[in-house]
Amino acid sequence: MEKLLAISALGPHEETSARELSEVVSEAGGDIRDARMTQLGNSFGALLLVNGNWHAMNKVRTALERYSKRTGCQISLSETASRETNAPAAPYHVEAVALERDNLVLALVSFFARRELSVAEVHARRYNAPSTGAAMLAVRIEVHVPREVGIAVLREDFHDFCDKNNLDAVIEPIHG
Repeated sequence: MEKLLAISALGPHEETSARELSEVVSEAGGDIRDARMTQLGNSFGALLLVNGNWHAMNKVRTALERYSKRTGCQISLSETASRETNAPAAPYHVEAVALERDNLVLALVSFFARRELSVAEVHARRYNAPSTGAAMLAVRIEVHVPREVGIAVLREDFHDFCDKNNLDAVIEPIHG
């Protein structure tokens, strides 16, 4: 019987961190089904969804304990189950860019939450504008829009929200 294990990891960033963590899981018999790995400041962060039989999951747990002791990476494990889908929904990709300011990510996520839309993923990244050096924030969001929600109205509301908040943004369907 297949088991699912959600893994979060935070530790020192090394050039090989993503590869090493992937190897530890795979060599123990786990299959990485979904992964997000990134450099966070001078740290390495990862979220993994791993599947395998109960024996493989026990081996993954043991291997990750050894990896944690060896690298100083903090590992958190949680058994989980496959996500049940409630109603058919179309995935949409949102990209927004603005001058960096407090609570921008919260404002964007709240826009969709107030409409009871499922926010599947959020990625935010700070950078300096090439020409001016101004601090900018780029946010990417995946939101699931149920069939009964009018996309034209959603887009109009979103563009009004962006105008009021001085955001340059798009909302487009995810293809394939």
